[in-house]
Amino acid sequence: MSAPERIRHPEKARNPENPVLKKPDWIRVKAPTSAAYGETRRLMRERNLNTVCEEAACPNIGECWSQKHATVMILGDICTRACAFCNVATGKPGAVDPDEPANLAASVAEMGMKHLVITSVDRDDLIDGGAAQFVQCIERLRETSPETTIEILVPDFRGKEGALETVARATPDVFNHNLETVPRLYPSIRPGARYEHSLDLLARAKEISPDIFTKSGIMVGLGETMDEVLGVMDDLRRSNVDFLTIGQYLSPTRRHAPVERFVTPDEFDALRRAGEEKGYALVASSPLTRSSYHADRDFEALSRARKDR
Repeated sequence: MSAPERIRHPEKARNPENPVLKKPDWIRVKAPTSAAYGETRRLMRERNLNTVCEEAACPNIGECWSQKHATVMILGDICTRACAFCNVATGKPGAVDPDEPANLAASVAEMGMKHLVITSVDRDDLIDGGAAQFVQCIERLRETSPETTIEILVPDFRGKEGALETVARATPDVFNHNLETVPRLYPSIRPGARYEHSLDLLARAKEISPDIFTKSGIMVGLGETMDEVLGVMDDLRRSNVDFLTIGQYLSPTRRHAPVERFVTPDEFDALRRAGEEKGYALVASSPLTRSSYHADRDFEALSRARKDR
């Protein structure tokens, strides 16, 4: 079998001189140095697991891995799409690893993780988009670490009949699918995806499994207006999404979409308040917020909010 083909967004090479804005002080993070960080990295390597923390160049990797929190990326490290914001390699993926669910479960047990986030690359090459692998990971974790709560961050499964139903019926504790940006920017930022399809995916997940928490996230700083962001927030509430994350977009390289501006902490606070007023159970909104940043704490807060209702 030939090796998977990895390409780092070659279509963006025609714009290699994208401007780079100087990061403000509120964006800066410390380099990872702790022993726990090294231990988490070792374990991911030994179990042959990929993480979105590394592949997407997340700025919070030092903090999260030092606390032994990692977002595992299943189905390989090569994506069949080439979104303008994402640093994951694009190309022709390899075969699905049948040992991945077992390796994931063993790592979670060894680390003693209380809450796990599982995401994946887009696998448009698979008949089910990778849904069966998500289910196998969930089922294996339920067997080996029944106290661990499970959050999945899924692709859109566009054109994969029955894939959403398969995953939602596995009843993860949190079903997450990110809209990423406002609908006007989809053609340039999220090609291959459809805004209305993603909204429908979230709404149907809640219909299939009403007891799961649904979650979505967007990035700001890509050229959207605040009115457009508020419109997305309204659309997500109409899709019965419980939890929203809003974070600053950071361009991984000059070949990716540039940062149009850095949104201030005060603006993030205003968006959080707006989301709370719109009826979200929880809104995480800050420059360094990412889908899985503090996901364990946020799940606990969601659970408490549900009990208090």
